[in-house]
Amino acid sequence: MSAASAASAAAPVTADDLEQIVRLAVRALAEAPADAWARPAAGLEWDCWETAEHLADDFFAYAAQLGPAAPPLDRYVPFAADAARPGAPVQTLRADRAAGPAGLLQVLEASGALLVAMVRTADPATRAWHPMGTADPEGWAAMGIVEAVVHTHDLAAGLGVDWQPPAGICARTLHRLFPDAPRDTDPWATLLWATGRGTLPGRDRLTAWRWYAQPRP
Repeated sequence: MSAASAASAAAPVTADDLEQIVRLAVRALAEAPADAWARPAAGLEWDCWETAEHLADDFFAYAAQLGPAAPPLDRYVPFAADAARPGAPVQTLRADRAAGPAGLLQVLEASGALLVAMVRTADPATRAWHPMGTADPEGWAAMGIVEAVVHTHDLAAGLGVDWQPPAGICARTLHRLFPDAPRDTDPWATLLWATGRGTLPGRDRLTAWRWYAQPRP
């Protein structure tokens, strides 16, 4: 990696990065046939509709963590959550199925916009709890990006649509959350590897993984 590329990869993750990923994900998923959403999402026990709801719920929950004047440092904000069926994701937010796939994607886009707005307006000194590290607003943006790009990957495979997030955003997100990931490999392939979804030459596929949300010194 050149010095310029390394400097770019080490740049902060921003609300603009998250906003772009949400927009690209919704655009890609809008290409899916209307009758495809009951198919299984790749690598998950959920169908594509449930997976998209889970992603929207992640955006909502992450935005909520940044909302209180004194964000929680030991738990999530305690919204009630449950699963629609045994084995479905446990979540607070669901889309009205009567609104169809277009309504589902509107819920996804709106929830993503909530997280974008909270990241953009939060004091950079804010810290809020996540089980993988108490994070600042940049960390919440990066976590939202990981949720978006990998679950859109799961959805795209199940729905039969194309998905390729921007390499620069993947590289910055890797730098922020995955300090042990290689830096001399394709950023998108590396992010899939770091989240247990892909392989890299010379490296074993991960069967367990985590990110590190807390700001690094």
